[in-house]
Amino acid sequence: MTITKEQNGTALTIFLSGRLDTTTAPELESEIKQDLEGIKELTFHFGNLEYISSAGLRVIMTAQKIMSKQGSMTVTNASEEVKEIFEVTGFSSIIDIR
Repeated sequence: MTITKEQNGTALTIFLSGRLDTTTAPELESEIKQDLEGIKELTFHFGNLEYISSAGLRVIMTAQKIMSKQGSMTVTNASEEVKEIFEVTGFSSIIDIR
């Protein structure tokens, strides 16, 4: 998985490509923990994300919990396969997916 970040003031966009799974989820979790201080608007861009596992969903949910206290979080450009995983797990009712 490749993680690319763009910050504009208090807005942070995280671009993910590849697979967010048991192997790569800890890397994203570490990145999130160090980058969210002072962020009011977090966007995950999933345009090149091929797959997300339960470990990846856990990291996204952790980010959602943090951002619900300090701003907003959105997931954008998810593939139909990734969107289906969010729907089947019920995360689509908790997370803003566009």
